Amino acid sequence: MRKIIHIDMDCFYAAVEVKHRPELKGKPLGIGGPPNSRSVLCTASYEARKFGVRSAMPSSQAVRLCPQLILIPPHFDLYKAESRKVREILERFTNKIEPLSLDEAYLDVTECEQFGGSATLIAQEIRRLIFTELHLTASAGVAPNKFLAKIASDWKKPNGQFVVRPQDVESFVKDLPVEKIFGVGKVTAQKMHELGLRTCGDIQKYTVFELHHWFGSRAQELYDFARGEDQRPVITEWERKSLTVEETFARDLQSLEECRKQIPGLYEDFRRRLEKGEYQDRIKGLVVKLKFFDFKQTTHEEVTHEIPTIADFERLLEKAWNRRASPVRLVGLGVRLGAQKKSEPEDNSPQLKFAI
Repeated sequence: MRKIIHIDMDCFYAAVEVKHRPELKGKPLGIGGPPNSRSVLCTASYEARKFGVRSAMPSSQAVRLCPQLILIPPHFDLYKAESRKVREILERFTNKIEPLSLDEAYLDVTECEQFGGSATLIAQEIRRLIFTELHLTASAGVAPNKFLAKIASDWKKPNGQFVVRPQDVESFVKDLPVEKIFGVGKVTAQKMHELGLRTCGDIQKYTVFELHHWFGSRAQELYDFARGEDQRPVITEWERKSLTVEETFARDLQSLEECRKQIPGLYEDFRRRLEKGEYQDRIKGLVVKLKFFDFKQTTHEEVTHEIPTIADFERLLEKAWNRRASPVRLVGLGVRLGAQKKSEPEDNSPQLKFAI
């Protein structure tokens, strides 16, 4: 039986800002751009969330909900530095760590002998060290697998911990809403509701064959998750599949020529990241992405193994634009990457992976 911990930092970006600027403590904070831009919030403090402010919300809407909201532009270098400190604490207990983002990670502590091998006590100690050494708080979920551990970490937020023991799995998952199942978004959830499936217990009433009729290749996965079963390992190595850079504009770009003028600046950032990551030998395609004024988007891709030039991206941009020729709010460009060569191991550092 595996012992999996999911560590989730509480309002990480906002908490880091407060740590370095104590005068902000207790005030409603939003990490994002000004309200007169198209910026969306990376996160919001708990004081702001009381007003309905949340991550991924446009800054303009957040300010309407909470007029006293203090908007702070993100300082990712600072967040990465704090994230590395969290990572160092996690590594005191296991090297089986799967980062999900700067502020959360899975740990497999099955073989950890500290605290008598108790995952519950290990999680408590991790949270204590994060608080005493870094002056930040974290929530934790402890369970026999990743699916349940992630759900559990959200059970007693903020600064809490919840444990799903193996003998409690059946009763724990029975009444879980289908929205809690990994990979079930709004569209799938709506379809489930129309079929009368609102909880994991409802899904348990059906066979894999019946679920396949409704959900195709996802049937087995849904069947397992609904029973609290998840065999996914904690993945300690990560390989980048693509490298892209994007920019969202404060004003819609009205013409192909306006879009074309954005390519050189994006290309400079792209080349810098490409060379820093040493991905040149792994290129297998290039791509241009356009997101239009109504949030609909299109991409145009082309196979290549060469480092693309500005002219290459301009050519793809024109093809993407001609599909619709409508005002554009976002332009992105980049490359698809093939598998890394065994003789050239990839740098999986937090800086590249944006991970704790």
